[in-house]
Amino acid sequence: MNHITLEMIKQSDEIKTFLKLSEQLLEVQGYTEHSFRHVELVSSNAGRILRDLGFGEREVELAMIAGYLHDIGNAVNRVDHAHSGAILAYGILTRMGMSPSESAEIMLAIGNHDEKTGTAVSNISAALILADKSDVHRSRVRNNDFATFDIHDRVNYAVESSNIRVDREKKAAVLELKIDTKICPLMDYFEIFLARMTMCRRAADFLGLNFQLLINHTRLL
Repeated sequence: MNHITLEMIKQSDEIKTFLKLSEQLLEVQGYTEHSFRHVELVSSNAGRILRDLGFGEREVELAMIAGYLHDIGNAVNRVDHAHSGAILAYGILTRMGMSPSESAEIMLAIGNHDEKTGTAVSNISAALILADKSDVHRSRVRNNDFATFDIHDRVNYAVESSNIRVDREKKAAVLELKIDTKICPLMDYFEIFLARMTMCRRAADFLGLNFQLLINHTRLL
């Protein structure tokens, strides 16, 4: 079996094709941005979360690979994209030469990253969830006409900055957001993202952390 690296994943023409198709489908359907920027950020943050908690470098890299691949199922359909993406990822990784055990770890994480059907079931899946659900920002809004914003556009556009960090000593996972409340009342944020924040809390619990939400320097969770 080969030692498959994140860089090898990024160079794969097959993976590039699926990610491009995923972004194309979501753009046509009017979803927020899920481009290479998103998967690069999720990959980086998932790895950083485990590294900051003291996990080994291979587990860190597997989390980064899971983060990079987590949305490829959108190339099939937005519905059940976590499940189709998990199966696609397993097939691609094993064909590339990754061991079944490592490929299955990534499959497990991807298959459980969506709040409708998944939850944290491993260290890698917990890191992926925290990294994915914390990417909320106005740059992800495709609609250029503010007058036609729906609540999803408005909530994302109102977020001027977002950052997820973990504190190993204080046993905390902290999501910090800066929100323009003139654009979006905080209640709208919770209406849209309550399920995601609950998922983040459970992911933090799995890693032995308390989940905290700070909005405009005020702790709300």
